Amino acid sequence: GELFIKEKKKKKRKNFDPHLLSDRALQTLLSTEDNYLPSTNYFKCVQNEVAPYMRRVVATWLLEVCEEQKCEEDVFPLAINYLDRFLSIERMKKTRLQLLGAACMFLASKMKETVPLSAEKLCIYTDNSVRPDELLSMELLVLNKLKWDLASVTPHDFIEYFLFKLPVHEDAKHTLRKHAQTFVALCATDVKFIAHPPSMIASSCVAAAMQGLHMKALDGRVSPHTITDYLAKVIHSDPDCLRACQDQIEALLEASLRQAHQTVSTETKGLEKEVDLSSTPTDVRDVNI
Repeated sequence: GELFIKEKKKKKRKNFDPHLLSDRALQTLLSTEDNYLPSTNYFKCVQNEVAPYMRRVVATWLLEVCEEQKCEEDVFPLAINYLDRFLSIERMKKTRLQLLGAACMFLASKMKETVPLSAEKLCIYTDNSVRPDELLSMELLVLNKLKWDLASVTPHDFIEYFLFKLPVHEDAKHTLRKHAQTFVALCATDVKFIAHPPSMIASSCVAAAMQGLHMKALDGRVSPHTITDYLAKVIHSDPDCLRACQDQIEALLEASLRQAHQTVSTETKGLEKEVDLSSTPTDVRDVNI
């Protein structure tokens, strides 16, 4: 049974239905994405204990769990959307923030995974600071507060549309997708991007990835220098706003790479430690004190 589940989980979605990538589908996404945007100032207007850095710690932990469990790429941004929407309307004690994050991941996994994460496994990732019954209770609370509306629009929905439309060689689209998805995950960990709609984040991530890869289109209509203007027209946005968002992403990427380099340089080289399932690198207990 366990072997069957593992084999089933390996089967990722390979192709999107072309009917879901039509112009009509894009317009539907653009017209509904605002319905799932969190409040941009919930740290000041709603929360009195939860601070931006705490959200970053929990978001980083969620990302690490997703990566270790090889979740679908859209599970993490969807979980963060649930987290931000919940925090926009419900005051939360900082000691329960990891519990909330785990519940949001639990729901996102059920929405997107063929074999969702189990409550028991998620509790292990909290170093057993969360019990399965607590997780299930928080899951129900999140569902009620979000009015059971979990079909959020995420940047990944737009990325697939852009890749479908961009005149880029098929072999290059896989690399472009992976880079854009990495940028989307990075944006989801940073509070500066809460105010940006998914279409803008997706456009900026694709443009940043295409420029970073020095990728050229097949027919010359779209180049690394004109990709931002092209995508701005597609999503009916101001090119300058898109460029500003792209600049933020590139600055965030540079800061992230610099921090990663500093972390590696301070670690003791040549020593490897056995890491059990509960010990992802980010320790959320630091924000629970």
